[in-house]
Amino acid sequence: MTDPDPAAGRATDPTAGGPIRLLVVDDQFLVRSGLAALLRAAPGMEVVGEASDGAEAVALAARTRPDVVLMDIRMPGMTGIQATERILAEAVDPAPRVLVLTTFDLDEYVYGALRAGASGFLLKDAGPERLLAAVTAVHGGDALFAPAVTRRLVEAFTRMSDTGPPGAPDAGPPGAPDAGPPPGLTALTGREAEVLKLVARGLSNAEAADRLFISEATVKTHLNRTMTKLGLTSRAQAVVVAYETGLVTPGSAGGM
Repeated sequence: MTDPDPAAGRATDPTAGGPIRLLVVDDQFLVRSGLAALLRAAPGMEVVGEASDGAEAVALAARTRPDVVLMDIRMPGMTGIQATERILAEAVDPAPRVLVLTTFDLDEYVYGALRAGASGFLLKDAGPERLLAAVTAVHGGDALFAPAVTRRLVEAFTRMSDTGPPGAPDAGPPGAPDAGPPPGLTALTGREAEVLKLVARGLSNAEAADRLFISEATVKTHLNRTMTKLGLTSRAQAVVVAYETGLVTPGSAGGM
């Protein structure tokens, strides 16, 4: 269920072609060591550090500059959310991708991590093949899950927290009058807001391009510019912003 659309807002890793450098973060020794052993045995992957808590993860990420961080989300002390925020805020470009590890998908901690810039999440009971595929996908800039999966998580928690403006209008079908982006998105052009809206509704880049009668490359360009203007680090974070600003409201359909 990997979405082949490249996530916008991140340049190609200059070390592409070399091993994927990984930092494994989990407060449970057996889980952490098991993940690290699995990754070390996989071709094309290199574990550059293991951390038992969020604070250690922040320090190790700064020192080792991993490509991907496998981040346990629920840890005592500094949580995975806080560690994700710190790692991405302090990272030297290109920032690492953060892959959150969780025990169940509809988890408020996962939602918080996506808000903080994590690129995706993976259930801890996923098998070795799924883990390795997820690491490869995230490192390559692909969205880890089909867009509808992230959308379902975001909708669940925007409904609970009611963070979006009450009664914020969602856009009508293509060609309908556009009231313009909500206040939090005034830096965006009308077309950038349209692209973000469709991505947040669960459409892939190719589907958004078809809906707007533009090329897929143009959709990617608009999404890149949107993420740069809003200071976002992942496609999932862009979906969260679209809901929390009221650009898209829970329950709106993507026409899929």
